[in-house]
Amino acid sequence: MSGTIPVAEKDRLDLDRLSEWMRGHVDGFEGPLDYAKFAGGQSNPTYRLDTPARSYVLRRKPFGPILPSAHAVEREYRVIAGLHPTGFPVPRPYGLCEDPDVIGAPFYVMEMVRGRTIWDGSMPDLTPPERTAHYHAIVDTLAALHNTDYIAAGLGDYGKPGNYFARQVERWTKQYRAAETERLEPVERLIEWLPRTVPEQTRTSIVHGDYRVDNMIFALEEPRVVAVLDWELSTLGDPLADFAYLMMSWVTQPEGRSGVMGITGPETGIPTLDEMVARYCAATGRDGVPDLNWYFSYSLFRLTGIVQGIKKRIQLGTASSAQAERTVARLDQLAQSAWDFAVKAGA
Repeated sequence: MSGTIPVAEKDRLDLDRLSEWMRGHVDGFEGPLDYAKFAGGQSNPTYRLDTPARSYVLRRKPFGPILPSAHAVEREYRVIAGLHPTGFPVPRPYGLCEDPDVIGAPFYVMEMVRGRTIWDGSMPDLTPPERTAHYHAIVDTLAALHNTDYIAAGLGDYGKPGNYFARQVERWTKQYRAAETERLEPVERLIEWLPRTVPEQTRTSIVHGDYRVDNMIFALEEPRVVAVLDWELSTLGDPLADFAYLMMSWVTQPEGRSGVMGITGPETGIPTLDEMVARYCAATGRDGVPDLNWYFSYSLFRLTGIVQGIKKRIQLGTASSAQAERTVARLDQLAQSAWDFAVKAGA
């Protein structure tokens, strides 16, 4: 979400109908209403809504045909609405509209949280002590999510029973097949290997599904997470899914996004992987974590499925980000990397 851009004709909203809906569903709303589209958000288009008194954020499903079960803004809204009263840092939810006739697709409206977004995991603008403090905040916030009483938050039925990874491998295999545009041999091998080697699940928690440095907002003046964003892939499941996904940054070369491989330690202030593991385990009462290579393989397999979906949406003409083409160019590399970690895990 690196700033806003002019709204293209294909992404325009009916402000009269939206204003009417907000008057009936958003406490304190008073127009007139103006809007712009955030530059990011490849999956669910996201807008900044402005009134004379305050600003809001709107996230909607893409217009046009979409893959089954994808772009679940209804689930995003539900988890935010459940977490907000607990004090966990999420934007305040204002309202969900499941009627596609209002603006052309289901959407929800939430608080516009003020703060800083860090796009580069190397945090080049911070000092080593500041980097350490920010990474501690990142892992502590994840631990707080996994320690949240999801039943008390009204989310006891937010996910299905059974092994999370078994369900997810099946789900992302189906999503991949639904969006498949060509045959990728590493993916074929993963589809055969991953279901046979699913690890045992020992804990259940709320799982964010895309927990990384650029999906959160930090306080303006301190290393504190004030909002975790982008809950589209959230569910109940194995908390190691989130933790391993976060740790993927430690085995990813610095690329201007989340990768910090080779730049951790006292000189930079970025905690090592072992230090992050120790801090997470201390906060969640674990004795340790299993070998992460299987989890890295799964995470990259899932990411391959997501990117394949973006490629399919480019073909359908519904991809919503200017970065979509660059993302899709990484598809072959992602698939091969997923298999490489499978080999490290014993495949």
